[in-house]
Amino acid sequence: MLIMNPIKANFVDLNNRQIYPAEITIKDGKIASIRSIDEPVEGYIMPGFVDAHVHIESSMLIPSEFARMAVVHGTVGTVSDPHEIANVMGIEGVYYMINNGKKVPFKFNFGAPSCVPATSFETAGAEIDVAGIEQLMANPDIKYLAEMMNYPGVLFEDPMVMAKIAASKAVGKPIDGHAPGLRGEDAQKYIDAGISTDHECFSLEEALDKLQRGMKVIIREGSAAKNFESLIDILPEYTAQVMFCSDDKHPDDLLVGHINQLAARAVAKGVPLFDVLQVACVNPVKHYNLDIGLLQIGDPADFILVEDLKDFKTKATFIDGKLVAENGRTTIEAVPEKTINNFDTACKQIEDFALPAESDFVHVIRALDGELITESFKTRVKKSGSLALSDTARDILKMVVVNRYKESPPAFAFIQGFNLKEGAIASCVGHDSHNIIAVGVDDASICAAVNLIINNRGGIAVVGKEKSQVLPLPVAGIMSVDEGHEVAQAYASIDTFAKNNLECTLKAPFMTLSFMALLVIPRMKLSDLGLFDGGSFEFSPLFVDKL
Repeated sequence: MLIMNPIKANFVDLNNRQIYPAEITIKDGKIASIRSIDEPVEGYIMPGFVDAHVHIESSMLIPSEFARMAVVHGTVGTVSDPHEIANVMGIEGVYYMINNGKKVPFKFNFGAPSCVPATSFETAGAEIDVAGIEQLMANPDIKYLAEMMNYPGVLFEDPMVMAKIAASKAVGKPIDGHAPGLRGEDAQKYIDAGISTDHECFSLEEALDKLQRGMKVIIREGSAAKNFESLIDILPEYTAQVMFCSDDKHPDDLLVGHINQLAARAVAKGVPLFDVLQVACVNPVKHYNLDIGLLQIGDPADFILVEDLKDFKTKATFIDGKLVAENGRTTIEAVPEKTINNFDTACKQIEDFALPAESDFVHVIRALDGELITESFKTRVKKSGSLALSDTARDILKMVVVNRYKESPPAFAFIQGFNLKEGAIASCVGHDSHNIIAVGVDDASICAAVNLIINNRGGIAVVGKEKSQVLPLPVAGIMSVDEGHEVAQAYASIDTFAKNNLECTLKAPFMTLSFMALLVIPRMKLSDLGLFDGGSFEFSPLFVDKL
C-alpha cells in the first residue's frame, strides 16, 4: 500500500458523528486540513485506539517493545500504570519505564503508582511515600495518580492515603480507582475523595451503581480478567462515562490484538459505531488530558487507516504524522536497553517446601478461570505421615510464595482450579510485590520450578517429568529486553507445555497464577507472609480444626 500526503479515505468524524470521503493533509506532525471530496475512496481514516489502563510490565515487554506490537493493531497510546516495576524498584523503576518509552514514537502516559507497597501484608522491594508521590506529580511526564488500591485507607481516611490523593489534586491531575465490589455509601465516599475511575467492576450491578454516582467505568478485557461480557450492556446509555482497557495482557495475546478487538466485539453486539469509537478512542484522551490527536485540524496526526468499521483491521498507523505500522508490521525500530533488577535470594532445597500438617483440615483457595477474584472452602487435607501434600485426584495442589528480596521461609496455601497432573509452574510475576509464586503436585517439582526463577533472577517456568522450560525476565524480574515476537513465542511455548504436558485447564495459567498473590482483590490469596483474606483484610490460618 502506497500512503501519500494528502491521504484520501472515508473520514470517520467522531466529533460530528459523520462519515464521508475526505482528503486529509499532514504538516509538521499535525493535521493541517480536512477537506470533503466528491470521489470514491477506499478504507476509513479514524483516530487511533487508546488503552485506558494497562500495566505494560504484564506483557513481559519493556515499553519500546510493547509499542512495536501494539501499533500493528491501531493503538496509538496507553494510560500506563508502572505499579509493577515500582513495587520492585521504586521511583527508579518508574523513570526506567518513562525513559525507555521515549525512545520510540508511541504515546505512553504514565501515572504515579499510589500503592507501593500495595499493602503492609507482603514484602515488596521498594516504597513510594508521600514525598515520592509529590516528586512524581511535579514531573510533566506523569499524567495521573494511578489506581488507589487501598480503598479501606480511603474509607477510613488513612493520613498517608489522603496525602497522596491531595498531592494529585494539588496539581490538577486525575486519580484512578481500584475498588472491586465496593458499592453504596462506601462507593460514594470513595468517589467523594476525588477518585474518578474504576476498572475492577465484575458485575453489571456494581458498574451501574458506580456510574450512577458519577464515576467512570473502564471495561477490562485482559489475558486473565475478562469483564467485557458482564459490562458491555452499560453502553450506549453511559457512553460518556466508559472506556476500554486491557489492564494485564500477555505477549501472545498482544500478538493477536488489543483494543481493536473490544471495538469489534462491541460493534458485533449492536452497540452503535460512534458510541464504540468514543469509548475506544476519545474518552481516555479527554479524561486524562492526553496529547493524543482526535483527527481535528491542529491535532497531532495520530490516526489509523482501517479496512472496515466492523473488524477494524488496521492497514496503517500514524503517530505525530509518522508511519509506525503498515499491513501488520511495525516500522518502529527495536532499541537496545539496559536491565535493572532487585533480586536477593539463594536457591532452595526440596525440604524447604515440606509442610507439617497442623490439623486434618485446611482452607483451600479456588481459582476462577477468567477472574481475579477467588473463592475459598475448607476440606480434609491429604497427608503422608506428619506432612500435608498435594492431592491431584481432587485438584487440591500446594501453592507457595517465596520472598525474592531476602532469605525467608516460603509461605504455603492449597489451591484448586489449576488441575496439574504432574510437575509445577512458577513465576516471578506475582502481583503486586512480585515475589516468586508456584503451584505443583510435589515438593521436588515446586523446588525445581522456583530455582529456575532464582537462577535467572526472574521469569516464568514450568517443570514436567521429563523436561523443563524457563522464560528469563531480567528487567526487575518481570520483563524481557528481547524482541516482542520472540518473547511471545517463548511464552506461548511455556503456556502450551503447562496445558498439554501438565494438563492445566486454565485459559491463561501464568496470568491466573500471578494474581493469586494479589491481596487487594478478594477473596483468599497468598503473600510471602501467609494466607490472606481480602474480604476481612487480615491473615487467615491455613489449617483449621473442623469443616
